[in-house]
Amino acid sequence: MAQTANTPGAGGASGPSKKKGKNEFTGRQKAAIFLVSVGSEISAEIFKFLREDEIETLTFEIARLETVEPDQKDAILLEFQELMMANQFITTGGIDYARELLEKSLGSQKAIDIINRLTSSLQVRPFDFIRRTDPAHLLNFIQQEHPQTIALILAYLEPNKASIILQNLPHEVQSDVARRIATMDRTSPEVLREVERVLEKKLSTLSSEDYTAAGGVESIVEILNLVDRSSEKQIIEALEDEDPELAEEIKKRMFVFEDIVMLDDRAIQKVMREVDSQELAKALKSVDTEVQDKIFRNMSKRAAGMLKEDMEFMGPIRLKDVEEAQQKIVSIIRHLEDTGEIVVARSGEDEMVV
Repeated sequence: MAQTANTPGAGGASGPSKKKGKNEFTGRQKAAIFLVSVGSEISAEIFKFLREDEIETLTFEIARLETVEPDQKDAILLEFQELMMANQFITTGGIDYARELLEKSLGSQKAIDIINRLTSSLQVRPFDFIRRTDPAHLLNFIQQEHPQTIALILAYLEPNKASIILQNLPHEVQSDVARRIATMDRTSPEVLREVERVLEKKLSTLSSEDYTAAGGVESIVEILNLVDRSSEKQIIEALEDEDPELAEEIKKRMFVFEDIVMLDDRAIQKVMREVDSQELAKALKSVDTEVQDKIFRNMSKRAAGMLKEDMEFMGPIRLKDVEEAQQKIVSIIRHLEDTGEIVVARSGEDEMVV
C-alpha cells in the first residue's frame, strides 16, 4: 500500500514540519504505519481478525497518514516486534517469566516499560496455563477435583478441548459438570485466584477486578455439540432426570442428526451436495424411517435407489462409525447455518424467514 505524500498541517502553514519521534505517534497512527509497512497482502489478512469499526478506524488513519521517515518506521516496527516477543513470553510462562527474559535481552527499564504497556491493556484470562495443556494430561490432572472446580475450568477452555475432557469424565460426573457449566453465571476474581492457588499453578495476574463472565447454557451447548454422540445422549438423558427445564433449554439450542427433519427441502438439498454418499449411507443406518424418507424425497429416484443399495450392501457396521458419520453431517449443517446458506428452525422457536 503506497504512502501518501506529505500534506500541510491543519493551519495551512507552508514551512517545514517538525519531524515526529516514535513516541509522538498515537497508537492508531503506529498501527497504520505498521500496516503500510508490511504491505497490502499481509494487511488484508490482519483485517480478517478485526472488527468492522476497527477496520474503519485504521483505514481512516492510513488514508490521512503523512510521509514517515525510514528511521521512524524502523522504530515502530522494532516496537511492534518487542511487544509481540513480550506477549509470546507472557503466553508461554506468565508475567514474571516474560519480565525475566526481557530484562536479559533489553535491560531492566525497557522490560518494565514493555510489561507495563502490555498489562495495562491485556486482559489475561484465568487458567491460561491450563488452556495450553494437552487435554489428555489435563483430564488426569483435574478429574479428581470437585465437579464445580472441573466446571469452572472447562468453562474457560476452548470448546474443542473442553468437549474432549467432558466426554472422558466418569459418566456419573459428566452430567453434574454439564449442569454446573450451564447454570454458571459470574465468578469473582477471588474465587478464581483461590482455585488457581489450590491447583498450584502460577498464572498471569488478573489486570481487572471486574467479575469475569463464563459458562452458561450457550457454553455447554457449544461443548456438547463437539462431544461424541454417545456421551451427548448420556449427558442429556441424565440432565432430563436431574433438571428437566435445563435439559429442555439445552436441547432447544442444539442440533442433532435426527433434527434434519426440521430442515426444509431446499436446505436438505444444499446439505446433500456437501455430503459424501458413503458417509450418508452410514449415517442413515440407525435412524427411523421419518429421517430416511426426508432424505430420499430430496434426491432423484436414481440417486435414492443407489443410496438404498449402498445401505443394504454395507451390512452391519459399528454404532461408533454410524455416530461419527452423523456428526460429520451435523458439522456440515452447522457450517451452512453459520454462513447463512440455510436456516435451522430449533424446536420451540418460531423461525421467520424474509
